[in-house]
Amino acid sequence: MMKLLTSIFLGAALLAVPAVAQNKPLRIEITEGVIEPLPFAAPDFVPDTPAAAQYATQLSRVVAADLTGTGLFREIPANAYISQVSSFDAPIQYADWKAINAQALVTGGVSVSGNTLTVRFRVWDVFSDTELGNGLQFTGTVDGWRRMAHKVADQVYSRITGEGGYFDSRVVFVSESGPKNERRKRLAIMDYDGANVQYLTDSSSIVLAPRFSPAGDRVLYTSYESGVPRIYVLDVGAVQRNVLPTQEGTMSFAPRFSPDGRNVVYSLARGGNTDLYLMDINSGQSRQLTNAPSIETAPSFSPDGSQIVFESDRSGTPQLYLMPVTGGEPRKISSGKGRYGTPVWSPRGDLIAFTKQSQGRFHIGVMRTDGSEERLLTASFLDEGPTWAPNGRVIMFTRETQGAQGRATLYSVDISGRNLRPVRTPDGASDPAWSPLQK
Repeated sequence: MMKLLTSIFLGAALLAVPAVAQNKPLRIEITEGVIEPLPFAAPDFVPDTPAAAQYATQLSRVVAADLTGTGLFREIPANAYISQVSSFDAPIQYADWKAINAQALVTGGVSVSGNTLTVRFRVWDVFSDTELGNGLQFTGTVDGWRRMAHKVADQVYSRITGEGGYFDSRVVFVSESGPKNERRKRLAIMDYDGANVQYLTDSSSIVLAPRFSPAGDRVLYTSYESGVPRIYVLDVGAVQRNVLPTQEGTMSFAPRFSPDGRNVVYSLARGGNTDLYLMDINSGQSRQLTNAPSIETAPSFSPDGSQIVFESDRSGTPQLYLMPVTGGEPRKISSGKGRYGTPVWSPRGDLIAFTKQSQGRFHIGVMRTDGSEERLLTASFLDEGPTWAPNGRVIMFTRETQGAQGRATLYSVDISGRNLRPVRTPDGASDPAWSPLQK
């Protein structure tokens, strides 16, 4: 297993992985080098019933795509196989898989009874001639086969890397269509990989900055439906929404849920001034968190709910600040040259992602929560609006191309700055927000 881990994490930045021969985790820190993706095999899952044949192949293909999409794994093509897996319970011919340099092997079996689909799977460490963990099975409806594939991939990823997975998650975003000067926008939701797109609003009014609740069942967003920006909360399952109460003559925007889902932090503009407020979502009662002549916006909670990071121009240019959720004097944490914005706290609590504008370019970057160890992961004409995967190891963001025909597209990148990939969407897309893992 240690050979597996050394191969997969060569060049990775500060990743904790499990030590097989010890009871405590082994911590590996490598700051230079080239990632060598781990070669794995994922033969088509075995259909245990005739009706399962089509799903067996589809499931294994989605599992393989999830793993290879991380940049940490490389799939060995089926035409290189020496052994064939014809039964879920058949013994593994380790020598045949070693001969083609497979370091991990994923096998599965699928059955269908009526509308119920069951998938079983196992993960094998080929070099050690052992199974990683115990076999598991998931049961659901045939319509949910893709989600079960993501669940299998999460387990495989976790067993090999020691990290939590992120494949069984969704992304809410703003779907964009039409020319750049008449852009039509509506809220949409999809699987993390761009599949199963559903629209949550129409395009009759501008919508911005959707944000998931901690349970993934509600979405906050800003809409210009009334002519001025106001915050709405939408129940994803029922597609029902309510506007959050604010005073007449004010504008509210940039909302985000607290980690317990009970409160919302947001920006409120009144009389030419913009400050941060905290609202109890059940009672609608708000209290002011900042009181300054500057613009305070884009707040994000720490995972424990005790602190807020936000963007403010109180020092003359947009910078990043931390403050306790109970209030108090904010502390500036950004220190580099340029303009900083849209900070988002990692679900792991160790990093803050942000947008940076410097020397005519936009970047997505990360820094420690005290502002140290800033690293820029991307650079382009316009990169902005990072959001974290549930495991805190991948960031999705918006990239827009230049010119009158410029188009907004979603991209993802890992925290080492490697594996930059576009995310497929039917139209243009912006303002992504990653959900937690689904229950």
